[in-house]
Amino acid sequence: MAVSSSVAQPTQFRRSALWLALLAAPLAQAEPVTLDPIQVTAERTKESDAVVDAQALERFQADDLEDVFAGEPEVSVGGSVGVAQKVYVRGFEDPLLNVSVDGATQAGVLFHHTGRIAVDPDLLKRVEVDTGAGKATAGAGALGGAIRFVTKDPEDLLREGEDVGALVKLGSFSNTKGYSANTTIFGRLNEQWSTLVSVSQSDHERYEDGNGDEVPGTDARQQMGMAKLVGHFGNGQTLRLSHEVRTDEGERPQRPQWAVSSFNKLYDLDGRRDTTTLNYGVAPEGNPWVDAEFTVYQTESEVEQNVDDRWGRYYGFSRSIGGDLRNTSQLGDHSLTYGVDYREDKVNAGGETDKRAEEETGDVLGIYLQADLWLTQQLLLSTGARYDDYTLRDNNDQKFSEDAVSPNASLAWHVLDGLTLKAGYAEAFRGPMPHDAFKIDRGQNDPDLKGEKAKNTEVGFDYVYQNFTLSAEVYRSEVKDAIADALFGPAIYENIGDLESDGYRISAGYQWDALSAGLSFHSNDAEVDGQPLTVYEHNLLGNTIGDTWVADLAYRWNRNLEFGWQGQFVQGIDNLETSVGTIDKPGYGVHDLFVNWLPTGNEDLRLTLAVKNVGDKQYLDHASNANYEHIAGYEGVVGLPAPGRDVRLGLAMRF
Repeated sequence: MAVSSSVAQPTQFRRSALWLALLAAPLAQAEPVTLDPIQVTAERTKESDAVVDAQALERFQADDLEDVFAGEPEVSVGGSVGVAQKVYVRGFEDPLLNVSVDGATQAGVLFHHTGRIAVDPDLLKRVEVDTGAGKATAGAGALGGAIRFVTKDPEDLLREGEDVGALVKLGSFSNTKGYSANTTIFGRLNEQWSTLVSVSQSDHERYEDGNGDEVPGTDARQQMGMAKLVGHFGNGQTLRLSHEVRTDEGERPQRPQWAVSSFNKLYDLDGRRDTTTLNYGVAPEGNPWVDAEFTVYQTESEVEQNVDDRWGRYYGFSRSIGGDLRNTSQLGDHSLTYGVDYREDKVNAGGETDKRAEEETGDVLGIYLQADLWLTQQLLLSTGARYDDYTLRDNNDQKFSEDAVSPNASLAWHVLDGLTLKAGYAEAFRGPMPHDAFKIDRGQNDPDLKGEKAKNTEVGFDYVYQNFTLSAEVYRSEVKDAIADALFGPAIYENIGDLESDGYRISAGYQWDALSAGLSFHSNDAEVDGQPLTVYEHNLLGNTIGDTWVADLAYRWNRNLEFGWQGQFVQGIDNLETSVGTIDKPGYGVHDLFVNWLPTGNEDLRLTLAVKNVGDKQYLDHASNANYEHIAGYEGVVGLPAPGRDVRLGLAMRF
């Protein structure tokens, strides 16, 4: 939950009427000598607990979600290969979060053994993370927080006085004998309009683990494309229209998050995501009452698996259509944000004869209000609430309707210069929604199924003294009446109990001239009714991650050369009790290095050398499926080992 200290001081409607109102309303150059720290966990913005920027992604030639979040100890990514990667925030899996790309919510689950988030790091301007239920503006169903991916605009690439440009990026990966290539063309059409078109392709063979063994089912061929049109008009108006396509294909285990075994053979599995987004904003200069934002979007995802020697091809589809309309009014030193959002989700699945034979649909309408109020010059109160109304029509023609109000309140007290104490409480609600596409043909909902309610409490502080920063927080998150289908039983979705996530985080950073250093620590216990969360038993809910340290050092030799190191150290967990037996999660430490060089003295040419897993460490990431193979009858139930050493070379040419 974000408790920001950066804010500047200074009766029920019909669903259709509100949605129509939502749709109609918008119509009425020198490089610094010092180096920004790699570790971004202490960076705070008005709306986010952590921000990963494009510079951090470029340093290590980010290629997947694990690379994106490698510097954030509260965020873990398991699965080792892109199609299987699942994201965990404070132990809660990403289906419990509100995830969006440029405001387009990524809802729905296609296959419980694959990930559901796919992005191209080359296109990202930044990634914002809310940890835990927080502000009313985070959107519907943000039980465990929110992740917002923001893509680049043409203006982010154009230089002052420039009308057109191109950026070509080439990368090679030693471990997978792979490559990536990206071409982005951007320019101004006139004084008002600018545009960009970006196309990427990557091809990876099977990677080798730390023991030098090739890991079957880890090859991947990906293609990405994005087109964006941006317009700036009088009276503070901005319009963005974008369309993004991402495809992924390869030979994967039937359950891609597990290793290949006699019951988990290799088959072709392909995925695709299409997202179209329209963003419109208006903030007239000198008018403190109006700072409006309108977003409307459509996201479609699909997966195709060809289990040719069993049931043949099987298809899963997910579609979300929605929008958000909000306005922020400044009332002196205070601000008030209010709005309405709506989303309709549809999940389909079927075989080759009828690809969409099975169907579930759901929708949610939300109304929200969030205020930032300066009670004194040192005391900021942020408080608000949102009302959400959910409806689900499942594959068995059952209908569920749930609604609730979710309040929040937090205080930020500037005790003295550089020191801010923070405390907050927030709730979030999510009603029954469409489930896993690969289960809806046989899955059922308990007729008494209830919605889920999250409660999140945090206490912490931020301290800044000259070039030194220190922050810490203690939190407790609870999701009452969590929805899941129990392991080993028929696929019946029911309220299985209460999820709990307790923990704390400490982060420190220091910058001395051209040298920067960061150190962060996160400890978390994630449970369901007192039993540890594990991805095997509690798929789509959460996982148990050992205490995690992230450290970094970076040095800028001069304006044209910088290099650095980042390490992640995860403490082992012994004798973790599960319903099928006791497992261990061995600890590990992984080191990464990078060098960035500008041979021409400017961004026209950039060479990057990154070495991931320098020590060629053999390990199983705690965010992946744990190893159950020592338990009789569970041979083959083990996640994919992490990749071994990977030397990445990058070349970026700007024209």
